[in-house]
Amino acid sequence: MPELSQTILLVSCPDRPGIVAGLASMVHEMGCNIVQVNQSVDSEHGDFRMRMVLEGPETICRGREMSSRFEALALEQEMAINIHPEGEKPRLALLCSREPHCLQDLLQRHASGELACEIPLIISNHETLESLADFFEVPFFHIPNDAARRDEAEEIMEATLRKHAVNLVVLARYMQILSHEFVSRWPERIINIHHSFLPAFAGASPYRQAHERGVKLIGATAHYVTAELDAGPIIAQDVLECSHRDSVRDLTRKGRDVERNTLSRAVRWSIERRLMVQGDRVVVFG
Repeated sequence: MPELSQTILLVSCPDRPGIVAGLASMVHEMGCNIVQVNQSVDSEHGDFRMRMVLEGPETICRGREMSSRFEALALEQEMAINIHPEGEKPRLALLCSREPHCLQDLLQRHASGELACEIPLIISNHETLESLADFFEVPFFHIPNDAARRDEAEEIMEATLRKHAVNLVVLARYMQILSHEFVSRWPERIINIHHSFLPAFAGASPYRQAHERGVKLIGATAHYVTAELDAGPIIAQDVLECSHRDSVRDLTRKGRDVERNTLSRAVRWSIERRLMVQGDRVVVFG
């Protein structure tokens, strides 16, 4: 019996009858089986998105035949079909500044096998967290980035990311605003964690603002980065209860907990190819 392997298909196209039937027929013709399928239709805009998990002989799932046939179908049917064979690990760059909680959480989850990806580098505009990178044996690149030299810094960052064949950039509390030009070169490939349940408190001291306003919930939002600050498609959100008894320090501690959990969930979904942007929304396939 041939060794079996799985492949993930991500399909996007204008909605119309027969899309799933056509794909299922081709899967059957190749001798594969559909293990899981999830789809989303935006009726208002006529958009179709689908995540399909196939299982079949490894020679088929990893061979040229599958990609060739789906490429031909995509061209014929005006579809975008992305194929991700089992074991294909995306390469993540983690960007950070001085706060360690999100960076440490992602590195720990990766070290324990929870995040099936590769982390070839960490980039920071400060040297503060270099020892943390050293502990997890991940190369650390200090690239100062302030208003006076942002263009130069982003050129260096871009070259470094390309050199390491990075697929996804994760802003693990990277406290610098990326330029429109930089963001435009990484569409739907930069994930940020925002220290609020968007839209909410802006600025450098969100938990002090929350304390002063007496909020009863604090939250965090993971989203794709776009040219408009903190307005990209939302991937994941979470909240924690708080009360008048909570000090600024308490709120900061709770906020860090919800930030790291929300960011890690968004990163895991991306690694598992569960995310597709549909208009201004992110579809999360279960």
